[in-house]
Amino acid sequence: MILVTGATGNAGRAVVGALAEAGAPVRALVRRQADLPAELATGDLNDPASVAAALEGAGVFLLSGYDNMAATLAEIAKAGVERVVLLSASAAETGNPANAVSRYHIESEAMVRESGVPWTILRPRTFFANTFRWLDQLRAGDVVKDAFPDVRVAAIDPLDIGAVAATAFLTDGHEGQVYPLTGPQSLLPADRVRLLGEVLGRDLTFVGLSDEEARAQMSAAMPQMYVDAFFDFFAAGNLDESPVLPTVEQVTGRPPRPFAEWAAANAAAFRRTDA
Repeated sequence: MILVTGATGNAGRAVVGALAEAGAPVRALVRRQADLPAELATGDLNDPASVAAALEGAGVFLLSGYDNMAATLAEIAKAGVERVVLLSASAAETGNPANAVSRYHIESEAMVRESGVPWTILRPRTFFANTFRWLDQLRAGDVVKDAFPDVRVAAIDPLDIGAVAATAFLTDGHEGQVYPLTGPQSLLPADRVRLLGEVLGRDLTFVGLSDEEARAQMSAAMPQMYVDAFFDFFAAGNLDESPVLPTVEQVTGRPPRPFAEWAAANAAAFRRTDA
């Protein structure tokens, strides 16, 4: 049995699907009822006891940055789990604990390494699914406004993260490995808007926000320490997610999915409400 935490999130849902498709027994840790191809267990990653109650057997897919993570890992070790696959992020590569986002990934990776449980760490770049931030704009019109217009990112389909995680659980040779994961293209926000427009059959326009506009918009949506973290990454240039890496194909045997394929699969979500 493999326990997937964060099972209703973009990555966790993809891990559940990949494991189920491979015929592996999978248990999903959820806070409420969910439609997943898995046995469901109710729990919360902030509550180590609830995670412990769901533990059994072969592995745990674990998310970074939750409360009492050391206690959760102690429960995982006590249960004799054979492998932890941690969803970290490229932010850990900065090594900068002064950055709030980097810090929780760095600390989570350190706790996993020190847990005594065999581990594999995944460091994906930005998710294609972050494009859903544009939903309201695209349902209302044909103009997308967003931050950091000059920043290229080799973003990744969560399905490819799920495939790598499933491979790490179900095949040998992944213990102690850190896998940086990217998609097959390094794209500007305007490139993603153009590709999405081609899929939707719409003439979409991208407008980059100034740093001042972006900071105001982001400050209304998240704590200031995270706003500062993203400006450190992408305005100050202290995180480079632009290189395209071969890791997904090396691990799974197939290339990662391009953005246009993800856009086609999710096109219905972006339809205009007045169409």
